[in-house]
Amino acid sequence: MNKAPLIAALLLLLAATAVPAEEKVVVYNWAEYIPESTLEDFTQETGIKVEYSTYDNNETMYSKLKLQKGKGYDIVVPSTYLVSKMRDEGLLQKIDHTKLKNVDNLSISLMNKPYDPRNEYSIPYLWGSTGIGVNAKEIDPATITAWADLWDPKWEGKLLLTDDVREVFHMALKKNGFSTNSTNPDEIKAAYEDLQKLMPNVLVFNADAPREPFLAGDVNLGMIWSGEVVMAQEENPDIQYIFPKEGAGFWVDSFAIPAGAENVDNAHKFIDFMLRPEVGQKVVEELGYSTPNTASQDLLPEKVRNNRVIFPPTDAVEKGEFQKDVGDAMKLYNEYWEKLKAGK
Repeated sequence: MNKAPLIAALLLLLAATAVPAEEKVVVYNWAEYIPESTLEDFTQETGIKVEYSTYDNNETMYSKLKLQKGKGYDIVVPSTYLVSKMRDEGLLQKIDHTKLKNVDNLSISLMNKPYDPRNEYSIPYLWGSTGIGVNAKEIDPATITAWADLWDPKWEGKLLLTDDVREVFHMALKKNGFSTNSTNPDEIKAAYEDLQKLMPNVLVFNADAPREPFLAGDVNLGMIWSGEVVMAQEENPDIQYIFPKEGAGFWVDSFAIPAGAENVDNAHKFIDFMLRPEVGQKVVEELGYSTPNTASQDLLPEKVRNNRVIFPPTDAVEKGEFQKDVGDAMKLYNEYWEKLKAGK
């Protein structure tokens, strides 16, 4: 008996009844940087499951993606300066703007920047600043006005610094009158030597949620991200935010699609969902960072729109600097960073 027709019929039947592969999008993002309910809303509406993992800093994300040659994730969220570096190294692919019907909601002031002209490789998600956090119950905020104040010996063993090489060097560079984007070896060395003098004052480097040591009472002074202060104030209004007179650090975190992404269409759907006005509104209200989405800003309560921590005053922005790619100078920053953390 010729069984070939029977086998062929069975194979056709199995193909017709096979369960389709689960639709998914794999997101690699900063910790606590998208409300969990927002991810659930996306899945409920689209049927696309979100596989979500987090990192503590840009260097961790970059190193992992570099090691995996741009594979393993469909969405990553690099900060300003890293977009151009990852693009130039072939780790990112172009974004199809025709698949983003909500992209016009974004403010033109945060689009078409030098690190990504025409936003071919990145779509702004959130922006914010790094300044000084103070527990006003323990320290008079009026006595802390500058990065230089953190070098006072009276803060020995009491400071928190973010665990981020560019941010920590920003503090010392600005203190010495240099650009946060300096590529001058002498200026970077001077910043490193100044940071060596600061190290006795440092209690902890925090890469996850710097508000937590403040809320726990472990620290009362140190570097902190603007959104972390907004979230901290929900539990303790005494946690205040200071824009240092030398200039705060500013950054934009953007959605990008790795070169080896396997679910590219779903990645575009995810980005477009996050660009909706009501989604952007929810993100700001829950996370406390600034949104580049002007349509979302229009939906925010007046109290939030007028919050100077979330939406900083013009003079604070003008004094500060946005991070840029420093090219090969990053190797020098990293060398000094490793020495600094090793106590050298």
